[in-house]
Amino acid sequence: MTSVLPGGTITIAGKSVSRLGFGTMRLTGPGIWGEPADRETALSVLRQAVHTYGISHIDTADAYGPHTAEQLIRDALYPYPEHVLIATKVGLVRPGPVQWMPLGNPYYLRACVEASLRRLQVERLELCYLHRIDPEVALDDQIAVLKALQDEGKIGHIGLSKVTPEVIRLAGKTLTVAAVQNVFNTTDRFDDAVEVCGELGIPYIAYRPLDAGVLARTNGPAVPLHWLLDRGSHIAPIPSTSQPSHLAEIVAAAPGGSL
Repeated sequence: MTSVLPGGTITIAGKSVSRLGFGTMRLTGPGIWGEPADRETALSVLRQAVHTYGISHIDTADAYGPHTAEQLIRDALYPYPEHVLIATKVGLVRPGPVQWMPLGNPYYLRACVEASLRRLQVERLELCYLHRIDPEVALDDQIAVLKALQDEGKIGHIGLSKVTPEVIRLAGKTLTVAAVQNVFNTTDRFDDAVEVCGELGIPYIAYRPLDAGVLARTNGPAVPLHWLLDRGSHIAPIPSTSQPSHLAEIVAAAPGGSL
């Protein structure tokens, strides 16, 4: 493992982790559906991210596969190193490949958390996001069940994904928002939540930092990653890839990253 963490460090959910995280969405099959074409390569990418390159923030969701990414993380990394943060998300259902639907029924969210605990083989999800706000269910009800699970010790910290500043502030009246995860990159560069998170001291997790690889195809990942990291010390990108060579390029492009 490298002595200098890629991108420097940031505290998320009470842990000091690498600012350059790793998203696991691309480890699944086409359409973020089913098993990867080469399972051993997917497992190797996860192990290299943590053990070779020092990435200590791994982001996943029960919807990736669905369930596939969490199972890959368990098989590749369990027992998890103490310094590594595994973050997952609940609240999206998958009717089929490339299909995503929010489902914030409190009973469903509770069942999702229980299932993620089993798949990841842990007693507590250190960081669990509400993957999407379900407009058909009262926000208070969705927040309340996650807070109840936190009080029961099954969730350590609660995050929000794809949310506005208004939702962040509303949720903050009931619980401590540990992290916010939104799309942010040099194409989608306008998000009011970035400034709000900075003001409130909330880590901002930038997903799709390379716009599914589009931003890295011409000149590599260095420029878009540096642009993100320069926007504020509270910003932590989570690029995703299924290829060891791409992972090496991403790590090398981050400040402090090395091969």
